[in-house]
Amino acid sequence: MASQCSQIHFSPAATARVSSLHIDMQPKNPAPQRLTWDEDGETLSARWRSESGNPAPKRVVIGHDQMTADHAYRLACEGTAILWRGDFQNARQLLQAMARRIDNKPRKSKKPATEPSPIDAFNLHRLAQSQRARTLAMLVLPLDEHYAIALRRAPNVRQACEEAYGPPDEPSIVSLREVLGLIGAHEWRKKGVDIGAVGGKIHPYYGVFSPVRGEYVDLIANQPLPSRELAFDIGTGTGVLAAVLARRGVERIVATDVDARALACARENIGRLGLGRQVEIVEADMFPEGRAPLIICNPPWLPARPSAAIEHAIYDPDSRMLRGFLDGLAAHLTPGGEGWLILSDFAEHLGLRTRAQLQEWIDKAGLKVDGRIDIRPHHPRAADKTDPLHAARSAEVTSLWRLVAA
Repeated sequence: MASQCSQIHFSPAATARVSSLHIDMQPKNPAPQRLTWDEDGETLSARWRSESGNPAPKRVVIGHDQMTADHAYRLACEGTAILWRGDFQNARQLLQAMARRIDNKPRKSKKPATEPSPIDAFNLHRLAQSQRARTLAMLVLPLDEHYAIALRRAPNVRQACEEAYGPPDEPSIVSLREVLGLIGAHEWRKKGVDIGAVGGKIHPYYGVFSPVRGEYVDLIANQPLPSRELAFDIGTGTGVLAAVLARRGVERIVATDVDARALACARENIGRLGLGRQVEIVEADMFPEGRAPLIICNPPWLPARPSAAIEHAIYDPDSRMLRGFLDGLAAHLTPGGEGWLILSDFAEHLGLRTRAQLQEWIDKAGLKVDGRIDIRPHHPRAADKTDPLHAARSAEVTSLWRLVAA
């Protein structure tokens, strides 16, 4: 029987249909799903965990050290979960082998009549990424009620799991790929990211976007301030931009977010940096109460659906946050105040949004552009010619838009 992976073909028409669908965000606290399987003559069940919102697999087989990568890959492509009972390090090697089979699949020799448009290339890339993630997520591990992995040579992941999931409560099943992501996020949280503009480190939480792309921080750090009395930071995330404003001498900053992880992350970072007297972290949907002479926002840059928690800082369906910031900005600025919008034009190069559309939203919100400064990104992918989105990435510019009431 041919595997599902080998049968999937993406066409520009299909991706256009997918991208036009309206998909609501995942609920904040969905009811926990359960995974059920048969093992040693018993029917067993455990909580299913997936930060990407993947449903619990319907079919489960037991994986062991003798399982070949080809067999595991076929099962995963068919949507069958492999509950691993062998050595943990062998499972890691198996996952890597499965990934190589996906990444090294021979491409069709027949070239398309025309090169795909930027938006088609983006949709194809996202669909391929999604399929890859779903396939690799089929290799799953058991966690006991204390977040221990009862496998040979398994690492201690309790703290990493508690940081992402909260206190332990019951046995659960989670993909190996997600566990490795938890471990990586835990290491980033311990190590932190050096940010010169704050005079210290920012420690990102799991699911909160890390400020590894420093160009937007530089824009906030170098733009002349309209006032040092008060500022609002909308969608603060790790709190990095609020910390930059505090280091620049702004006397009071109110930083908002709606995500519980982001709020906890920002509070910890502000506390670590000793900026608690200047920065107040508030749970709010967009704007806090009142007005301010400076309001900053670095919304997600791409109007598309996020497929995992960490992607909420990158993908924003229908540009909801961007448009919400623009629509509410004039009503929250003091006379003569400025709104600083930090935005990449990557979406424009992909055909997901036009500059004219952005200008139309600015005009309709009763705002005008009082200036703009641009900076080119420095991340490695901008120079990676093998990236399917290289043309758009290499042309990308990040801008600070200075907006005032019209």
